[in-house]
Amino acid sequence: MQVKKSEFVKSAVYEKDYPEELNNMEFAFVGRSNVGKSSLINSITGRKKLAKTSKTPGRTQLINYFKINNQFYIVDLPGYGFAKVPKAMKAEWGKTMERYVASPRKKLVFVLLDIRRIPSQEDMDMLIWLDHHNIPFKIIFTKMDKVSNNEKFKCMKDIKKKIEFHNDDVLFHSSLNDTGREDILNYIESLLNKEESIEEE
Repeated sequence: MQVKKSEFVKSAVYEKDYPEELNNMEFAFVGRSNVGKSSLINSITGRKKLAKTSKTPGRTQLINYFKINNQFYIVDLPGYGFAKVPKAMKAEWGKTMERYVASPRKKLVFVLLDIRRIPSQEDMDMLIWLDHHNIPFKIIFTKMDKVSNNEKFKCMKDIKKKIEFHNDDVLFHSSLNDTGREDILNYIESLLNKEESIEEE
């Protein structure tokens, strides 16, 4: 898939403020603070400053909608964990995210995990939560440029002690050199094509 056009549409907190659904499913990105969510969105859209990046964890506090090729939405959800903010504010971000996940919008959620880190309890809670709501999700391991090939397999072995997955069922990405960008875009395209063929039937 080629991204020819990408634009910020709006930020939202409540369901009533979400943009009107497009004909296609939308793709939401979620992960712990500083996992590289905004950098990944910028990488796959080919625009360095589309999503705001920051070295300070917890910058994404709202649900941010981006329209891609006038065809589907990419949705940037608030990060969780690590952010040095008051508990009340963290709780509010959690509610913002929960409303989105529980909403009836047709979506797939990409859960971002840092390849170098054992998944936190919050990561585990997110995966369990998505499963509970029957929301389809796909794991993307980020920061791939930070590990060698040997380290990659060791990290995955350690992560598998907490999460069950097959290596073919996950995606990998590095925002430093855009490794994995095409795989993510091709996966999105395959789901959109699949959805289109189901509707035609």
